[in-house]
Amino acid sequence: MPTPSTQPFCASSIIGTGSYMPAKVLTNEDLSKLVDTSDEWITSRTGIKERRIAAPDEATSDMASEAARRAMTDAGVKPEDIQLIIVATVTPDMAFPSTACFVQKKIGASNAVCFDVSAACSGFLYALQVARHFINTGNRTTALVIGAEKLSSLVNWQDRNTCVLFGDGAGAVVIRKACEEEEPNAQGRVLSTVMGSDGNLVDLLKVPGGGSACPLTPENITSRPNTIHMEGRETFKHAVTRMLEASQQALEMAGLTAADVSLVIPHQANARIISAIAERLALPNEKVFMNLDKYGNTSAATIPVALDEARRSGLIKKGDVILLVAFGGGFTWASSVVRW
Repeated sequence: MPTPSTQPFCASSIIGTGSYMPAKVLTNEDLSKLVDTSDEWITSRTGIKERRIAAPDEATSDMASEAARRAMTDAGVKPEDIQLIIVATVTPDMAFPSTACFVQKKIGASNAVCFDVSAACSGFLYALQVARHFINTGNRTTALVIGAEKLSSLVNWQDRNTCVLFGDGAGAVVIRKACEEEEPNAQGRVLSTVMGSDGNLVDLLKVPGGGSACPLTPENITSRPNTIHMEGRETFKHAVTRMLEASQQALEMAGLTAADVSLVIPHQANARIISAIAERLALPNEKVFMNLDKYGNTSAATIPVALDEARRSGLIKKGDVILLVAFGGGFTWASSVVRW
């Protein structure tokens, strides 16, 4: 028989959170002056009242760096302690270098390995799982995982079906290896993560132009191919189904049920989607966190921003089970269970 391992059980724990939202507020009333819409129309269909818009000279890496600084302060770590930086984004500063490299430069994390992850609104949870693999199986102990987006740069401000949905912002977490023998009571321990994709549905939610398949040209630029295109009804249907499945699978993997959940932090895309998932999990409204009304859909940033706000407002206590779940273009979906 094999000799039992004497190595302590080690996992990844979230030891700090931070977020940053741009100063400019764009309300539904403001949007009604740009397109044929109204506050009632937007609120009743989405739950969104306003969103934040980055300044023209404010890049995704600027927002990501500020969120990272706040997360590092919360965690009590210095830039030189960071060994890995992963930025989840679909709005990078440029095609290359990665946004993570720009963040590294701006925060002075000279010892970090840096790269981006692109999984749309599921990107933060994808990046969290990638970082967990580095920490749990490699020689890196401390990582920054960031979700950051400047979606205002991809919005067609003449399309009322999409321009009302999106905003800008960034959220970050610091994760660190926590071994059971050394830190048996470590908070923020990530218990499980489930991820999935269905590339057969790529055409339902996409930015078709600007890449190698459809470069921007003088001939096609007027049709705005480098803006968000979405089939709303189909996206809604798949989002509810996949987020519910991922949540149930992640809870089962962690040996828990929905009854054990203290707080759900879902991707902030649409209030109806969030309500449908909560209803199917038989969770009351007070166990579901929403800041959608203030910020709209910030894609990969929604979950880390919401997690930071929930912590700082006292909604998360030691021992709480937190369920994180997202759905995005690709289609992609993911869910993580964290015990605080």
